[in-house]
Amino acid sequence: MSEEHVYPPPRLYIDGLLGRCPACSKGHMIKGLLAVSPKCEVCGLDFSFADAGDGPAIFVMTIVGFIAIGVMAYIEIVHKPPYWVHAAILLPLSAFLCLALLRPMKGLLIALQYFNKAEESRHKS
Repeated sequence: MSEEHVYPPPRLYIDGLLGRCPACSKGHMIKGLLAVSPKCEVCGLDFSFADAGDGPAIFVMTIVGFIAIGVMAYIEIVHKPPYWVHAAILLPLSAFLCLALLRPMKGLLIALQYFNKAEESRHKS
């Protein structure tokens, strides 16, 4: 007997990327830059299950790395500038992209944890 896989609704992805509560789509899941709220101020969902760990950083580094390498290759092939020009362009670009993508990626991973009912394992001693 095989179980049919249930996919998250598109709304869950949007809520996660926007940092909204995955249960009610109204409250805030993330406060500040990266701090997870203790609970939703609208529906009261407890976010103690939320632990994205290093997942968002890994995804962001991979995405930003591909973009930065592509920009660097384009600039080098088309313009052949000195190395300091690469640094002057790529360092601010990479920093901006990392800061811009980290919060949405964390929200998305926490929303997917909520949908899949993923929690830290509990070992009985």
